[in-house]
Order: sequence, then structure tokens, then C-alpha cells
Amino acid sequence: MAKDQQSELLRNELKSLADTLEEVLNSSSDKSKAELEKLRSKAESALKDTRSRLSETGERIVNQTKEAADYADDYVRQNPWTCVGIGAAVGVVLGVLLARR
Repeated sequence: MAKDQQSELLRNELKSLADTLEEVLNSSSDKSKAELEKLRSKAESALKDTRSRLSETGERIVNQTKEAADYADDYVRQNPWTCVGIGAAVGVVLGVLLARR
């Protein structure tokens, strides 16, 4: 699944949770006890699902970050002078851009 799709699913999940919680808060005064229990159960279920998805997404992000850091570390170790050159070039470009201000 693409990162954009994951982000969209997570946004939808959080919106659903927020809508459910808002429904519980707004309707608490004019609902029967049975209806309130049903809404509470729905909110708890949505919260549990959202926490699970957030945990999975967080773990996935951590793993992807570690992989990227390992790849960058390997690349720098294999090509140190190339990386020094790239760093110097970026420094020059930033210096020129900042000097113009």
C-alpha cells in the first residue's frame, strides 16, 4: 500500500473516531441509557481500532526510517568523497542563496 493511501486511511479513521465521539457528546442528554451504551460501545470500538492502526503505522514508519538511515550510512561509507562533494556543493548553493537576502 502506498504511503498516500496509508495516510488517507489514517485520516479517515481519525475523522470517523472524531465523528463518533462528537455524536456521543452531543447526544448524551437526549438519549436513553441503552442508546448511550450503544454509542459508548461504538466509540470504544472506534478508539481501539484507531489506536491499533496508529501503532501499526508508527511501527512501519520507524522501520522505514531505520532502513533509510542504514542505506544512507552504507552509501556514505562506500562513497565518502562523493558525499563530501555533495555536502560542499549544497553548502555553496545555500551560502549563495542566503547571501542574496
